[in-house]
Amino acid sequence: MSKLALVTGGNRGIGLEVVKQLSKAGIEVVLTARSEDKGLEALASLGSNNVKFHQLDISDRESIQQISSWLENEYGSLDILINNAGINYDKWNKAINPNMENVRRTFETNFFGTWNMCIALIPLLKKSDAGRIVNVSSGAGSLNEMIAEAPGYSFSKSALNGLTIQLAQELKMDKILVNSVCPGWVKTDMGGIMAPRSLEEGASSVLQTALIPSDGPSGGFFRDGAPIDW
Repeated sequence: MSKLALVTGGNRGIGLEVVKQLSKAGIEVVLTARSEDKGLEALASLGSNNVKFHQLDISDRESIQQISSWLENEYGSLDILINNAGINYDKWNKAINPNMENVRRTFETNFFGTWNMCIALIPLLKKSDAGRIVNVSSGAGSLNEMIAEAPGYSFSKSALNGLTIQLAQELKMDKILVNSVCPGWVKTDMGGIMAPRSLEEGASSVLQTALIPSDGPSGGFFRDGAPIDW
């Protein structure tokens, strides 16, 4: 049977490219987006018969519960969860004088929203023979690479990396592999046109981690398949 993957924030950028690459690999994919119109537009652009769309706002617990129930009824299990949805590279913000409300909104999506997605869908991943969780993080969240820029975004990604480590340890006996991925600086709406990496290159890093074999790593942080420092 074909594997099933769910991609959050799958209507554009790295998320959409990940959906494309998963689909080409013969994996059935659920593409999600906050906007139903934009999600359906992205779905139509793919022209693939193994991709479905479902509306999802990961900052809304009711929305998460709805998609969890839908997956349970439609498929009964899930093999791959790719937590790609993220917002607000707050380059204008400063740690010494932040817009704290803006930081909280960033955490609500980038960290708490992703955490709630994991909580809701882990029961379905436990029904898979090869469950995988990929948290799309960033070098901005690496304590080793961090600079004085975009504190809300950076700190939310650091917290996400901590979640990766704890989930990997807690799910070890369930054979669910959990890893963080930095796709690099990619040409997206957030990354900008000056970014050196293509969508294909960024998505490839995510795909490598989503498809690692059962004896692969868990609780790691990767870029282009190679470990990077936390």
